[in-house]
Amino acid sequence: MTEPVDHPLVVAVKPLVDAMGAELLGPDQAEADDVVLAWEGEVVLAVRLPRLSDSLDRILAAMERRYGMPLAELDRRTKQGVVRTLEARGAFSVRHGVETVAGALGVSRFTIYNYLNRELAARGE
Repeated sequence: MTEPVDHPLVVAVKPLVDAMGAELLGPDQAEADDVVLAWEGEVVLAVRLPRLSDSLDRILAAMERRYGMPLAELDRRTKQGVVRTLEARGAFSVRHGVETVAGALGVSRFTIYNYLNRELAARGE
């Protein structure tokens, strides 16, 4: 990024940008799909959002860090909780989301669909 990294806006948004896997850019580097941010009327920076498939990979990696082990090593009940969390975050709207999650959990696509169907049945949908 070409803007000062100590600008208050940069300092404020950097943890969120990092957590999302986004990229900070100078405003002169912004493209049409980037989010341009201003501070007190002055454009300070732009944020390039990650592709959805990259976001899913980041979410899975964060979940592994949270559990302290590969997701495939979790017990069945915990894997079901992971699937509920991922479903709530939209992971299965991403192309090949079910396959990606199944691979990370070390289960079949069929198992993922079973977990999702059980969750819907439990909610009465």
